[in-house]
Amino acid sequence: MARRTRTLPDPSPMAPAVPDSGCEPSVEAVDTRFLRTLVGYNTRRAALSIIGVFMERMAVYDLKVVDFSVLSLVAHNPGITSRQLCATLNVLPPNLVGLIAALERRGLIERRPHPSDGRAMGVHLTPAGVDLTAQAEQTAAQLEQDATARLTAAERKTLIRLLQKVYD
Repeated sequence: MARRTRTLPDPSPMAPAVPDSGCEPSVEAVDTRFLRTLVGYNTRRAALSIIGVFMERMAVYDLKVVDFSVLSLVAHNPGITSRQLCATLNVLPPNLVGLIAALERRGLIERRPHPSDGRAMGVHLTPAGVDLTAQAEQTAAQLEQDATARLTAAERKTLIRLLQKVYD
């Protein structure tokens, strides 16, 4: 009986290189071609770049990313409930409770009875919270411009729209 041989296809340019010998290969230039084709990889790299700058610039306000997000949402949605904040930010209620309490202790937010739901409390900015949030949002807007300086305004809008299509 004759043996049939099968011809294997040429390896893809994206296929990992397999060393010819048992020795560890030496890498002079790191091949990131495959990773650079992944949305997750590119999104994470961009996010890390921007978040690093964000954390530096928000340190002056003593705000973390989630603190800033809560304050901004409350600024633009006075009376928003904790349930709405959790849903919007994809945060678990127990995690939000401590965050709200910390912002309240800092005098940035206050809880008031919700006008139409007797069981809920609406979250509002205090005057100090209004001032701090306005400054922090201005800082965030500038850092976004700085971090995406190599993009045109149209490219920036397109990037935001495309990213929103991934998570909305």
